[in-house]
Amino acid sequence: MRILYLIPARKGSKGLPGKNTKKLGGKPLIEYTIDFALNNITVDDELCISTDDLEVIHIAKSKGIPIPFIRPEELATDNASSHDVIIHAINHYEKLNQNFDAVLLLQPTSPFRIQDDLVQLKNAFQNYTDMVVSVKIAKDNPYYTLFEENNNGFLVKCKVENFDSRQECPKSYLINGSMYLINIESIKNSKIVDFKRIKKIVMSDHLSIDIDTAFDFDFAEYLLKKNK
Repeated sequence: MRILYLIPARKGSKGLPGKNTKKLGGKPLIEYTIDFALNNITVDDELCISTDDLEVIHIAKSKGIPIPFIRPEELATDNASSHDVIIHAINHYEKLNQNFDAVLLLQPTSPFRIQDDLVQLKNAFQNYTDMVVSVKIAKDNPYYTLFEENNNGFLVKCKVENFDSRQECPKSYLINGSMYLINIESIKNSKIVDFKRIKKIVMSDHLSIDIDTAFDFDFAEYLLKKNK
């Protein structure tokens, strides 16, 4: 299987400005994801950093990674979708007669990954699979602790079944944002939110940190120091 390793790293961020290059444990946040990719990529694969950030480009070049293109302005806004960013990268390489079986989307906001989880991700991927995604076990459950507001303003359970305790409920999973292994043909034909054939690998809570705010960043610093 030939994989396009894709790291999306646009410059703008409202939750935590400059987070992709903000130093975590002494090195830029994005470098954790770059290093993970470099340590796992094969000779048949390709590493692409899709960015409009000059600082990210400098970091990539310092590690010997060429930048294939500058991400277009219309794909670097808050409203730009992951689907459009992925398709843009696929189209770029197909114009160069480089074709892939899957895209491995690695978001730089998830700095903690281990090789064993990636091996599980690849092993779970089949030709008929739309996507294999990393998740964590959710503490909240739609059968028991998650509610919606109905038209009368009252809270009702998201999913109604006759369970007396949370332990009886089916497990719920939360996509943790760390790794998405996506079938090329599937992403060409439909958006990720419309995928029907999705498999999972479960990551631990401490590896599932997704940095979006200053609090998330501080927590990641805490986990990093504790791990050391």
